[in-house]
Amino acid sequence: MYSPRYRTQTFVSPRNFSRRRGCLCRLIILLSTGEVALLRQGGDFPLPDEPRRKPEINVDFFLNGRRDFAAAAVVMMLGTGWHILVAGYKIFVNKEPLSMLPGIKDATDGIQVILFNLGLRKKFPQMGRYNFEEKLEYWAFVWGAIIMGLTGFMMWNPIMTLNILPGEAIPAAKAAHGGEAILAVAAIIIWHMYSVHLKRFNKSMFTGKIEEKEMLHEHPLELADLKAGIAGPRVTDLKELRKRKAIYYPVAGVLSIIMLAGIYGFVNVENTAITTIPPVSSPIPAYMPQTPTPLPTMLPLKDGSSGPLTWDSFMKPLISQSCLECHGTRPYGDLSLLTYDDAMRGSNRGAIILPGNSAESLLVIVQSDGKHYASINPIDLEKVIQWINEGAKEK
Repeated sequence: MYSPRYRTQTFVSPRNFSRRRGCLCRLIILLSTGEVALLRQGGDFPLPDEPRRKPEINVDFFLNGRRDFAAAAVVMMLGTGWHILVAGYKIFVNKEPLSMLPGIKDATDGIQVILFNLGLRKKFPQMGRYNFEEKLEYWAFVWGAIIMGLTGFMMWNPIMTLNILPGEAIPAAKAAHGGEAILAVAAIIIWHMYSVHLKRFNKSMFTGKIEEKEMLHEHPLELADLKAGIAGPRVTDLKELRKRKAIYYPVAGVLSIIMLAGIYGFVNVENTAITTIPPVSSPIPAYMPQTPTPLPTMLPLKDGSSGPLTWDSFMKPLISQSCLECHGTRPYGDLSLLTYDDAMRGSNRGAIILPGNSAESLLVIVQSDGKHYASINPIDLEKVIQWINEGAKEK
């Protein structure tokens, strides 16, 4: 563990060295909180091979989820803005080197690590202040913040978006927004958690210190520079430092106002009908069962009496009008009423028509209580009872 004895050898303070990793971890946790919340608000994401489901309107999302979505977005934007201001202070005021920028060495280090893990290289590559994994993870966050912010703005302000872009932009933004959230959260859980907390538990976020053996393994070039006195805190003239601060603080203040105004505009630039029109309540029920229409009276026979009640003359037209929606080609309860034979066969509950015995026929029992989805009117029901009692003839 680094200790004050290194300071006599112009070593950078252990806290100065490890704070940058602690800040990186805290930044990841802060932005991850926003991304996880955004992922929760993103709805379900069907896999490519899943069958398409009937679209459903999530009313709770529109009434309550928008507030949660905005809160998660604000957390992420505030974390990003804070990081921009801190990075600007370190670069302009402290004149710290841009060691997080990727270079050709990072690409070669990545290739060499892969070869080492595959057993094709004997020596692990030596890396400096930030290794290629940390840079890749950091710039992935930068890219993710841009994608999440842009697509989130498009979904939050669809009317403004559609004044500039075609209608396909909104579903495309939703797909990119949800996909980026899944990618970011998966990378945190799989990659970052393994590298920082499982492979070697890096306590620098909590203690401000890092063990020398860990630094020797992951950042040997920086360790060598520290021991040689090449790296370390840059000595700056106090007058020059005050001058830089006098320039940076007003600029940072203006940038803060601009970013806060941007966050406020992100959430409030557009008012949709969801928030401006109060919900309409109506006493009329959303569904009204269809009132069955009685069949026309059969024409009398030549002798003046009405014809006999049969399946073809009476039951088939009645069922075609009232029952085939549920008991047609896709019979509900395994009951088909398309043909006379189907009706006499019955359902998975047994026969529904008992010729000569209407009192125990399931068709009459179900229709008599008046609670069935498609009820037969009383006049026609009396004729159904008569037809069954007369033997339920087909023709």
